[in-house]
Amino acid sequence: MKGGGGADKLERKTVEKNRRIHMKNLCVQLTSLIPKSKRATMTQQDLLEQATHYVNELKERVERLKQKKEKTSGVLIGFGEPLVTVTHLGSNLVVNLVCGLRTRSMLHPVIIVLLEEGADVTSASSNIVGDKIFHTVHCQAIYPRIGLDPSRVEHRLKEIVRREA
Repeated sequence: MKGGGGADKLERKTVEKNRRIHMKNLCVQLTSLIPKSKRATMTQQDLLEQATHYVNELKERVERLKQKKEKTSGVLIGFGEPLVTVTHLGSNLVVNLVCGLRTRSMLHPVIIVLLEEGADVTSASSNIVGDKIFHTVHCQAIYPRIGLDPSRVEHRLKEIVRREA
């Protein structure tokens, strides 16, 4: 009987040793996930508290980003102001205009501004998705050596859109 009890004791020691090794490895993994600025030489208890705090920070950040995303997507989905973006690609410009179905068509004033700024419209397309109209206008500088001033074009387009809306 004594021999059996010794084996049980040895088995319990081995199980406990393996458990401690496993916990140590998990703590090392956890330490590697926490930003270096937040970790220093700390006890396992401090490490667990720091990890808990960091996870809570990440949850709050995710919530803020979700709210920001909902607000941003609301601009495209709702009945907000029209949205204009200008992308400069060398001597070419791509103008994207998003407006509601119920707003006046702003494609014509946009093309007028582009022509006044020295652009030659090469293509224009419109798509209706839900309650929004997405216009895309591709243009290039009439005189490539002179080019186009994208910031000026964007400023004028935003003024026109704001006035027309």
